Amino acid sequence: MNRRNFLTLTALSPIITTNLFGVADNINITHKSRNDIYLSKNDFVTLTTLNARLKRVKKHVGYANFNTISFNDVLFFARNYSSIGKFTQDEISLIERLFYEDPSKYGFYGNKTCFDLNNKISKKDIVKIPRSGHYLFKGKPLKDYTRMKQDIGKKIILTSGIRNTMKQLSLYCNKIYKLNGNITLASHSIAPPAYSYHTISDFDLGKKGWGKMNFTKKFATTKEFRKMTKLNYISMRYTIDNKEGVRYEPWHVKVI
Repeated sequence: MNRRNFLTLTALSPIITTNLFGVADNINITHKSRNDIYLSKNDFVTLTTLNARLKRVKKHVGYANFNTISFNDVLFFARNYSSIGKFTQDEISLIERLFYEDPSKYGFYGNKTCFDLNNKISKKDIVKIPRSGHYLFKGKPLKDYTRMKQDIGKKIILTSGIRNTMKQLSLYCNKIYKLNGNITLASHSIAPPAYSYHTISDFDLGKKGWGKMNFTKKFATTKEFRKMTKLNYISMRYTIDNKEGVRYEPWHVKVI
């Protein structure tokens, strides 16, 4: 969305804005449909063990490292540490399917951002943001975040930065699991692992002390968000009327 449309959004009255937010959330997230696609029973069993194993990898390597780890590294740790356990062939097959399949059948129409399941992120290209557990790419993403901290104020925080394929896969699997295998609803909430802009540039911002509310429509009511809308060097990736099929995400900064 360009800056003019971005600013127009905040000019709407609170009643209209709240209504728009509600419609967006209800359509994309909370309403199940007869056409929703679910994992098969066998795939859901595999997803359950895969989801748990990915969490054990994260516990082993640490939250921050898990954000940038590659597929081959995940396999290595699983093979060599009994506390994680080796990935089964069914789990690997499901990982490959979730990464390489076309998610448009689930209602997700975003662009593919990563074509390599074993995408590697070099440490020399990234910077760890203190006290956040997250990384940003050097260059425009880091420059934008630094400027936003200065322009918006000290209460703004980085809530999610770089997410390589395994971190995005873990989030995607966990969302499908929580939705009892409903992959259609999950795809409206979390980009499939090959389609996340977090893998190449974007990041999420929130307000200190808000916790999980930073990932809800309520973030759009904050002073910090209103200040974001006045900045001409960033934009919003997933607007209310986005064509990607993703829920409205006022916290998601589009690096332009």
